[in-house]
Formats: sequence, C-alpha cells, structure tokens
Amino acid sequence: MFKENDIKQITGRGATVKQIEAQVESFRKGFPWMKIVGPATPKRGIAVLSEDQVKAAAEYYDKASIAGKCKFVPASGAASRMFKDMFSGLSTLESGKDLAPDAPGSKFAARIREFAFYDPAVFGEPEDSAAYRKAALSKLLTPDGLDYGAKPKGVLKFHRYPAEVRTALAEHFVEAQQYMRNADGSCNLIVTISPEHRPLFEAAVAEIKDAYEARYGVKYNVKFTYQDKATDTVAVDPDNKPFRKEDGSLLFRPAGHGALIYNLNQVEEEVVSIKNIDNVSHEKLLGTTATWKKVLLGEALRLRDTIFAYLRRFDALTDLEGADAYNLCNEVEDFLDRKLCVQVPLSRSTAERAEMLRAKLDRPIRVCGMVRNEGEPGGGPFVIAGKDGATSLQILESVQINPDDAGAREALSRATHFNPVDLVCCLRNYKGEKFNLLEHVDPEAGFISSKSYQGRELKALELPGLWNGAMSDWNTLFVEVPLETFNPVKVVMDLLRPAHQG
Repeated sequence: MFKENDIKQITGRGATVKQIEAQVESFRKGFPWMKIVGPATPKRGIAVLSEDQVKAAAEYYDKASIAGKCKFVPASGAASRMFKDMFSGLSTLESGKDLAPDAPGSKFAARIREFAFYDPAVFGEPEDSAAYRKAALSKLLTPDGLDYGAKPKGVLKFHRYPAEVRTALAEHFVEAQQYMRNADGSCNLIVTISPEHRPLFEAAVAEIKDAYEARYGVKYNVKFTYQDKATDTVAVDPDNKPFRKEDGSLLFRPAGHGALIYNLNQVEEEVVSIKNIDNVSHEKLLGTTATWKKVLLGEALRLRDTIFAYLRRFDALTDLEGADAYNLCNEVEDFLDRKLCVQVPLSRSTAERAEMLRAKLDRPIRVCGMVRNEGEPGGGPFVIAGKDGATSLQILESVQINPDDAGAREALSRATHFNPVDLVCCLRNYKGEKFNLLEHVDPEAGFISSKSYQGRELKALELPGLWNGAMSDWNTLFVEVPLETFNPVKVVMDLLRPAHQG
C-alpha cells in the first residue's frame, strides 16, 4: 500500500506505518453504531441538585485535598468558521451587489458599535451604505484591518468594560482565579493552540498577565501545548485508497479534538477543568459561572473519595469468596447503578464479581455539566451498552447514532439535555498515581466525514472525540447546570447576545 517515500513521510511525522494502515482499514470497515439503552435524563442519568446540594458540593470542593489543579482550554484553529457569513457578505459586496437588510453582514455593520472590538479609528463612523458595509467587513476580516478572519478565537476581543476590553483568553484568566486557585495562590492554565498562532497568544498573555496578577493576587502559570502531528490521520479518496496530493505525497489532516487526549495525558495535576475557548461570558455572570464550576468540582471530588474508599475496602478483603466480599460487591453494584448508571453482567463467582467491580471503579473520573436542550448544538448524554455487556454514561454525537435504528431514533427524541463541554476530571488513582488516559479510549468511537482538497473529494478520519470516545472508559457523572453557564461564540453575531454585553 505504501511506497518508500510514503514510509519516510509517515515516520517523519512521528507515526508508524501500522497506525496508518489501521486508519485506512477504519475507512473501509467504518465504525460501529453505539448501542443506546436510552437517553440520560433527570429520571436516570442526570443529577439535578437542590439548593442545599449545590451549596454542599461547592463547600466540599473548598475543603477537599487536591494534588494540584489546572484549567485546560482547547483553543487551536483559526476563527474562520466564526466569520463564515461575514466572508460571504464581503464577497457579495465585492462583486458589486449590496446585501439584504436582514443579511448577517448588514446586521453586523448596523450594530458595529456594540462589538468590543469596534474602534472608530479602524472602522470609521457607521453609516447605512453598501460602501460602509464593504469597508467594515474588509476591516474586520483582512490584514488591512483587524485580520480576525485569520486569527484564533482566543485573541479576539469579546467583551467591553469601562476600563478595558477583554479577549476570550483574558476571560479564562479571570475565571481561573475565581475557582481554580491552588493552595499556593497560583492558577495553572494549559491552552492548546496551533504553532503558527503562538506569537499571538504570547502577546495576548503579556498584555494582561502582570496586571491581572496584581489585581487578583494570584500567580498565573501558562503553558501552551500543540496537537501532536503524529496524531494527524491520513485522508482517503472515495474508494478508500490513500489520498495523494499533486506531488504524489499522502495528505494528512488534524484528527479533531480527540487528539487532545494525548495532551491531557501529559497533565501533571490531579484535577482538571475543561472548557472551550469561546465558552465565556461577560463578568456580570462570573458569580453564576464560578458557583456551578465549584459544584462540578465538588461532585467530582466527592465521587473520587467515595470510589477510593471502595477500592481500599476491596484491598482489605482477605477472602474474595467470603461474606464480606459478597456484601461489598452488593454495595458497590448498587452504587454504580444508582450513581453512574453502570450495570455489570452476572459473574460466576463472588471473586470474579469483585474483580469486575474493582476494575469498573479504578478509572479516571469525569463530571460533566449538562444543560437543557433549547436548540443549541452539542453532543447528547446517553446510557449505552458496551462491548463487555456493561452499561455506562456516554456523550454521543449525532454521527454515532444509527438513523435507521428505530430504537435509537426514539431514544434521541426523548433526550432532554446536551453537553456544553463543561467538564471536571480527576486524573489520578487511589494510590496517587497518574492514570494512562490512552488506555481508556474506545478506538471504535471515531468519526468519518466528507471533505475536499482543492476541489477533489476525500474522506477524513477523526479520532474518538475528547469528551466522547476518548473518555469512553471513564467513570462518568452528569450534573444539570443552568443554561446561563453556556455562552459559546460560534458566529460573530453571538457577541451581541446579553451574556456578552455589559
């Protein structure tokens, strides 16, 4: 399948021929559909907390012992999709046509003063004319102005305050000091970026770091990390043969956010908060954001401590067929079913049962915020049956759900919540050792999508998503959080929503 030059190209990227052959085979055989038992809902699968429980969870977090914590922010890639409608509008205007009054480009120009990045020195004074609309979009998108069409979301100006304007990255700094301080007063942030954007991010950090440290009384430790080129996947043509560029070389593509499990696996801290770069809000909502983040952290640490206690009780057993083992298995089975929707298959003996239950407990932990579905995009929470016969809580994307399966469609129709990518993770076992997160990935939970390269059709392979198949074998708890905690900026006009205005 691969020639000598192919092998050099593959190994030069840090990958192996065996890995690439496995990727091509994945295109050929596809990925199995997830076996859905039902949607995770408040009736089963999603915890809905009372006011007292919210308070107790936040207090648990404040008092818990933690071997370091950090904020992990996926922020790679340019913001080009955020400005797709603006690029389209600019193209129309450059062709000599005007935009309809209700076109996104027209609405942008009409409300340009409301954006945090508006500067009259750049955009001039707004006016209702095709010439101004064209000039405004050009200044927004191209190097003649802000060049936002080529920059990453993290360095774009999102919010205006009386004395400053904050980027999306700056808002993560503000959030971090509110709920992710370490015992020594430090705040650790790990930001995944593209190498070509590093100077922009370094400049954005330099602009705020000293001032924010003085303002909030913290020390920020910022680490930038790249998606490893070795995790890129090979593309194939419609016949599932390796796609070749004009010079005959193989085409590799970034494998989606699932590749970031490799970055997460390098984290030294025990507790990690994960939140996308664009899911921030104006500081007026910081109290709500921080409270619910502390709730997720508290629930994760309570779950950690409960699981660790069970594992130590298993270690203390002297007779795996005795009454103590039998009673402990009953207790753990009830806990897993009630708390995590994990039901295990029957075992032949108490010792086998204890071994299976112990293995289910001894895994990384994640607690995921879930918001009620009101039309926003996002993966959905479901209870699924795994290959080992046990059930578990999983976040599924629509491409993982068989549209020809009546049961799957029915489960999808009953879904009440979606995942806003608001996670808290515990990455160490009960002995204080780091888990190898790569051992807990479901390799059969990837995605295949249709793309193009210079007008030629191709198929692209995405690794199991970071909060989907990459965390398939984690102990998972879903907790309902308010919609106010989810304020993503998917398109530039989202910045005009109340959550992003002062």
